[in-house]
Amino acid sequence: MTDVLRTIGDISRALDAISNVEFKSAGLTKGQYVYLARIVEHPGIIQSRLAEMIRVDRTTVAHAVKKLEQDGLIVRRTDEANKKNKTLYPTDVGRAAYPRISAENQYSEAMALATLDATQQQTLQTLLDQVRTNVTKDWQHVMSGHPRQY
Repeated sequence: MTDVLRTIGDISRALDAISNVEFKSAGLTKGQYVYLARIVEHPGIIQSRLAEMIRVDRTTVAHAVKKLEQDGLIVRRTDEANKKNKTLYPTDVGRAAYPRISAENQYSEAMALATLDATQQQTLQTLLDQVRTNVTKDWQHVMSGHPRQY
């Protein structure tokens, strides 16, 4: 059996560690850049959708959103269509941080794929999309309170 998931995890943790160091000077603490980027890219997103998008539980999102709001990077507004929902929007400060986050992401992707030709990159993307689809089904099942059947 291969260690595909360990390899993916290694890559993810390495890039996350680099990003955390890179964004520390911008006042973003561990992992906040991911939440801020999605909120800038999807202004008006609700927390539950943000949790699904990033694949974390709602409590984790709530803590991250609270910190981003305290730091003046986002604002929460009551959704007029559904008063229970709080929509998330970047502030001017949050939007100003986004180009750096985007540039870091583009650089990391280019660096990670540097030795792969276009066909290999497309094949990798296709395979990873399939893996994400498989994992998402299981993630949704478990997040809904159902145990996995081993």
